[in-house]
Amino acid sequence: MTELSYESTLRELRTDRGVLRYHEAGAGPPLLMLHGSGPGVTGWRNFRGNLPVFAERFRCLVLEFPGFGVSDPVDEHPMVAAPAAVRRFLDGLGVERADVIGNSMGGIVGARFAISDPDRVRRLVTIGGIGRSLFSPSPGEGINLLIEFTEDPTRERLVAWLNSMVHDRSLVTEELIEERWAHATEPSTLASARKMYSRKAIEAAAASAEPPYWAMLHRIRARTLITWGRDDRVSPVDMALLPMRTIPGAELHVFPDCGHWAMIEQKEAWESAVLAFLTREERS
Repeated sequence: MTELSYESTLRELRTDRGVLRYHEAGAGPPLLMLHGSGPGVTGWRNFRGNLPVFAERFRCLVLEFPGFGVSDPVDEHPMVAAPAAVRRFLDGLGVERADVIGNSMGGIVGARFAISDPDRVRRLVTIGGIGRSLFSPSPGEGINLLIEFTEDPTRERLVAWLNSMVHDRSLVTEELIEERWAHATEPSTLASARKMYSRKAIEAAAASAEPPYWAMLHRIRARTLITWGRDDRVSPVDMALLPMRTIPGAELHVFPDCGHWAMIEQKEAWESAVLAFLTREERS
């Protein structure tokens, strides 16, 4: 297989709400990969290490959500804009149905899409973040560190947040810090982050009259695999109990010695579990 570099996989899709950028690799059934949130995040940075494995079996489509500095921005709150971007993206590519993998925010977006467009999601895989805290304080430690960085971005606060994302802090390299810092402090990207993670934004979301997405998880029809790091300090593992119990037929896989980025920190084990789930034959 040709080396899957950033440049060789990058694509653009023009839509009526601006350009959606994405990475594409492999051939086979479509697999939509949705990134999480946080300083300097992109779909490429979330899933670049997993693409070679999944591209052997799937047409991998790594969408960059509006509001994170890669796809063209829109005026809406990034979480509100994301499901509509997924729909425009699949429509624009002519993809009627796909498997979906979502990390954290991407898992929430994938769940919402599976609820609103049930015929378009065959199987759903989430990585942390989905559900709600039942026993742990909310917001979690990592979210509080994210809020602190968003309101007053310093390099030290970025490093503190990155350390909360992983069990093994050796993964927080100078290269990772530098690429995240440069992207996260770009003015428009930072302004978008503040729509999600300022204390004012968090309080407004908590006071919203809209029913929370987790109260509708029972409406998901897609076969669902919930994956989680046992040592997640951003979204503690007790959050998994609600989706595990309410999504019909959901499966839960918890990885030890693992923080919020299961697809990075327990790469081989996570890929093995997810591939087994996605390639398992349909039950009669």
